[in-house]
Amino acid sequence: MSHFTTIEVQIKNGELLHQVLEELGYNVESNVQVRGYRGDKTNAEYVIRQSNGYDLGFRRNGDRYELVADFWGARINQQEFVSSISQRYARHQLMAAVQSEGFHVEEEETLADGTVRVVVGRWV
Repeated sequence: MSHFTTIEVQIKNGELLHQVLEELGYNVESNVQVRGYRGDKTNAEYVIRQSNGYDLGFRRNGDRYELVADFWGARINQQEFVSSISQRYARHQLMAAVQSEGFHVEEEETLADGTVRVVVGRWV
């Protein structure tokens, strides 16, 4: 019986996901299997290997990615993990949109609650 659980994440761009994972300090392998309980395995496009043998993987499901792992063995805080990735991913998407629309970042700060405040402007 498989112990893998999947969590849908609001991530569509795999290359950007890979970049975000590496920025967060994870060593990411591409197109390998995620290891779980008693040697169970499942495929994923991006995998973070863990020394305890329970990996974290991201695989495409339709037009977005899902996180797949045996969370009992992975021993991570799922909410914090997904939140940190989602926040950094959203920041990258915002910065790409800002640049493509001809804006520039005038100010950026991280508030006490972890919220990132960005002020952009453009000369017209």
